[in-house]
Amino acid sequence: MKIKRVLKWSASVIILALVVWFFIAYWTSTNECYRNAGPPNNPMKAIVHCEYGSPDVLKVEDVEKPVPDDNQLLVRVRAASLNPLDLTIRGPWLIRPILGMRKPKDPRLGVDYAGTVETVGKNVTQFKPGDEVFGGKDGALADYVCCLADRGVVLKPGNMTFEQAASVPVAALTALQGLRDKGKIQPGQKLLINGASGGVGTFAVQIAKSFGTEVTGVCSTRNVDLVRSIGADHVIDYTKEDFTKTNQRYDLIFDLVGNHSFSERRRILNPNGICVMAGIGGAGWHDGFATRLLGEINAYVRSRFVSQKFIAYIAQFNKKDMMVLADLMQSGKMTPVIDRTYKLNETADALRYLEQGHARGKVVITVQ
Repeated sequence: MKIKRVLKWSASVIILALVVWFFIAYWTSTNECYRNAGPPNNPMKAIVHCEYGSPDVLKVEDVEKPVPDDNQLLVRVRAASLNPLDLTIRGPWLIRPILGMRKPKDPRLGVDYAGTVETVGKNVTQFKPGDEVFGGKDGALADYVCCLADRGVVLKPGNMTFEQAASVPVAALTALQGLRDKGKIQPGQKLLINGASGGVGTFAVQIAKSFGTEVTGVCSTRNVDLVRSIGADHVIDYTKEDFTKTNQRYDLIFDLVGNHSFSERRRILNPNGICVMAGIGGAGWHDGFATRLLGEINAYVRSRFVSQKFIAYIAQFNKKDMMVLADLMQSGKMTPVIDRTYKLNETADALRYLEQGHARGKVVITVQ
């Protein structure tokens, strides 16, 4: 009885501590938006959001222009692109402990960018002022970004525009690492890409073809011609046919939608096939988000007990893979698909469009 009493009181203390921590974290979480009364000494334009909410919370404001350290580049941004991650401006409670409980810790937005090197730190030897580059850096929706020269930034291929290059980093890395590292893609395999017309999907089709696989893309009626034009061997219109009810079997499924059950996907996988779960359909916290997320967790757990594997992952920036993507573009094996282009002061409209979940390829922001 004494042990039960101790456990009961211990649990109560832990719960009380968590509740207190929650309220403290909530009311003390803030950002730099309103702390500096005066204007920046060396201003630049940037997209900021000081509060959580719809795209209406986004503003174009003057912020301090960054100064590179000895190992960084200062890049003048010419174009940037949006990703579903940018819709965390709505502040979903599930991830607020990371983003900031009451207000976003980082009011800046964007990751993907392409631009021109303006200044290099004294230890930087692989880049020089005037180089055209692309990469990933938090706060990319701005006039300038500072980035480490040995991380996720590489020279832009000469046959790509700034807009094309800016659309690549997050989406194409997600496709490359998912197919190559998690899916163990091999020449001659049969691959199905569910969600082949979106930002990640359009890169996945082309990257998979560069590996010599037979690609089947799944998309809606209006995107069938697009998916076929970027290299898919077969295209399934999901409004007319359920790919899980065909007689075709696949070595690899790259699933960006997550709208089918574990059993349905198992049925069309070969005995040792792999399903790489890289998304749950559309952008933002749409209807069905929670159901699909729970379904993918269920699939991941259940696959531990069968020969087929269901794998989830998070893409990581690194220079080596960025160079792979640059080579694919330079060789003509991968060409970004851009749906719409907006100006920096139209970023809110661009996010509203992305949030609808029907973008064909990427949504790009021109910064100047």
